[in-house]
Amino acid sequence: MIAYQGLVPGVLLRRYKRFFADVRLDDGREVTAHCPNTGSMKSVNVPGCRVWLSPSDNPKRKLAWTWELIELPNENGGIALASIHTGRANRIVEAALAAGRLDALAGYNTLRREVKVDDSRLDFLLEDTASGRRAYLEVKQVTLLEDDGLGYFPASVSTRGLKHLQSLEALAHQGERAVLVFCVARQGIESVGPATHIDPAYAAGFHAAVTHGVEVLAYAINVGWEAGAPSSVFIERPVSVRL
Repeated sequence: MIAYQGLVPGVLLRRYKRFFADVRLDDGREVTAHCPNTGSMKSVNVPGCRVWLSPSDNPKRKLAWTWELIELPNENGGIALASIHTGRANRIVEAALAAGRLDALAGYNTLRREVKVDDSRLDFLLEDTASGRRAYLEVKQVTLLEDDGLGYFPASVSTRGLKHLQSLEALAHQGERAVLVFCVARQGIESVGPATHIDPAYAAGFHAAVTHGVEVLAYAINVGWEAGAPSSVFIERPVSVRL
């Protein structure tokens, strides 16, 4: 679990130039927030929806606000929260690993971040110092929910994502345990698969990697609330992967 500190609500007016989002706060002020998501944000960039911003009192920052969450309408007339901050995905997964919440990745007692593999870097290396077992992990955040009711990755063409898949596949060829972890950061997504309709090259790389031994796991987040505001985000449960 990772904690939020003092999130402030507002309404999304627009997101532009990838890094900026204009938001009208509940007190009437209009502010420009940093958008920590450089992707297309397809299906989660919805002006008029309620959003939650984290404040910063760092005088060196150009923008005092960071866009963290958005509330999206779901098919039942309720809301589904989505974490749009891609930088949170690794921290969420790491916290779940530390808490022993991911059974499929249990049995390792050390964790290293940003592990260099040839000309690429993967997010984590798990090792069991007693047995010598290890597992290489790459984490990807999933927020794209299409009209067919299914979740997909990526939401736009991702040459970097394909490169990570190829690194995992090379490790699997060498007999290493190589794992792609989808952090499903939007409520309402019950399964994840490669977005062939958006990035056919990634989808082909995904199927090749799986064929050659790369494991794919997916876990859905949930959000804790306190005093009427989101207070934490955490891995709640596994979801299915469409291989």
